[in-house]
Amino acid sequence: MGILNVTPDSFSDGGRFGGAALAAEEGRRMFAAGASIVDVGGESTRPGAAPVSEDAELERVLPVVRLLAGEGGGRVSVDTMKPRVAGACLSAGATLVNDVSGLRDPEMIEAAASHRAGVVIMHMRGTPQTMREHAVYTDVVREIKAELAPRIEAARRAGISEVLIDPGLGFAKTAAQSFEILRRLREFEDLGCPIMIGPSRKSFLGTIDGMEQPGERLEGTLAAVAIGVLHGARFIRAHDVAACRKAAAVAEAVMEAQWTRSC
Repeated sequence: MGILNVTPDSFSDGGRFGGAALAAEEGRRMFAAGASIVDVGGESTRPGAAPVSEDAELERVLPVVRLLAGEGGGRVSVDTMKPRVAGACLSAGATLVNDVSGLRDPEMIEAAASHRAGVVIMHMRGTPQTMREHAVYTDVVREIKAELAPRIEAARRAGISEVLIDPGLGFAKTAAQSFEILRRLREFEDLGCPIMIGPSRKSFLGTIDGMEQPGERLEGTLAAVAIGVLHGARFIRAHDVAACRKAAAVAEAVMEAQWTRSC
């Protein structure tokens, strides 16, 4: 899943793809690099980011979704917490809603179900403005699973057949908790949904020497991707699509023990 932020203030690439034509061109590059899904987002969810109005978010994402969905290069997802934004983008051709608030709003479930769309249910406590205050767990994996389970059930009761889960690396998680989630990722298979991870350029990687700035975190991202795939991730949300696909391919080859000797 390629990350296409059409926001001025995203933590890594804010402001790079303002304007529908420029953003759509980046989406095409992601498809060409091997993304099967491009995830279009119009509201930054970095810690402390200010919320935006529905109208402003729609103005940012809807033209991009229309362009990419109309070209048939791959699936288009919308990264939003707002049911109205999700519904408009699904009507414009998106087929997946990536909701970092984890379907807290029943209207989001209704929007996805009425369009026969899939959903990504991500775990986050609080909001982007308050989530750092909620990174308190006795057992981070067990508690995330317990909080995701009723959201999964609600989606299934509504008739949503495609349900992905994302444990939310860095969202109401300390760096240590994010690393523990990666180490124990396979435990989320108990929930019966494909697992997606989004370690790309995240701040928890910045706690490792030499990766303090987002632009310095490619190698760390690739390591996290490979570890995640080895531990059960089936979807990877990434800025650097081509590089992450290669890292995932190596991890898959290790799992499947499909080696080709050249000497």
